[in-house]
Amino acid sequence: MKVDHYESVEEQHVAMEGAHGCKVRWLVSEADGAPNFAMRQFEVQSGGYTPQHRHPYEHEVFVLEGEGVVLEGQQQHPLRQGDFVLIQPDEIHQFRNTGSGPLRFLCLVPNSSIHQQVTMAPECGADRPGPNE
Repeated sequence: MKVDHYESVEEQHVAMEGAHGCKVRWLVSEADGAPNFAMRQFEVQSGGYTPQHRHPYEHEVFVLEGEGVVLEGQQQHPLRQGDFVLIQPDEIHQFRNTGSGPLRFLCLVPNSSIHQQVTMAPECGADRPGPNE
């Protein structure tokens, strides 16, 4: 069992091309003995965004704080505290902070996704594989 506080986990900048004002904390991962899923906490600063990208695995998101939108291709869906999102495999998506404070959300991915390719959307000016989000 692992019990801890999110602030005790190192915060890292999201280094993917097309990201701006994003940080991530790997709260639970395979390194912790989790056999199936990783849990990450993202923080996107006001005006920030994740890259517009797709990958061959699903992931689930739960919004903890803030306001923003998630793009499904070019369609925007508003987000606020308490909202959740299921992103299907290969859906082009992006999270954007449209509020004045940070947008914080949990993101769960299968451990098997860690070494899979992430493809930047052509809208970002890059259609080549990039490092995992």
